[in-house]
Amino acid sequence: MCTYCGCEAITVIGRFMAEHTEIVNAAGSLRLACEGGNPSQVAAAVDAVGALLHPHTRAEEVGLFAVMRQQEEFTDHIDSLCAEHTTLDAQLERIAAGEHDLVDAFLHDLRHHVDREDNGLFPASAIALDGPDWDEVDRATPPVP
Repeated sequence: MCTYCGCEAITVIGRFMAEHTEIVNAAGSLRLACEGGNPSQVAAAVDAVGALLHPHTRAEEVGLFAVMRQQEEFTDHIDSLCAEHTTLDAQLERIAAGEHDLVDAFLHDLRHHVDREDNGLFPASAIALDGPDWDEVDRATPPVP
């Protein structure tokens, strides 16, 4: 989590960072379940990660990402983050389908993705967006499920 620029004080950014922590923690439980090999525990852990990940990525994409995409200099970066969301979803589905050995790649990709947002996009958004932009982000971002 970024702690150097103060962007976490922006309500939606603070929310997304807190959700990142929850998702990464749940993914740690998924790793333990995969290592244990019990299919019902893996299924429960996949469900727990998905229940956090899917509403989170949707909220980012329809809120902050949609507003930032309006500025051309962020379009490619936003597109790459959305592609990573798709990759994470696919990896999670494959783990659910029994490919438990994918859990380490999933965790690596998840942490890399979180780092790109927490230490890249979020601080950039604090600089690039102004009051009306943040109002638009707030209106477009679904509430916490």
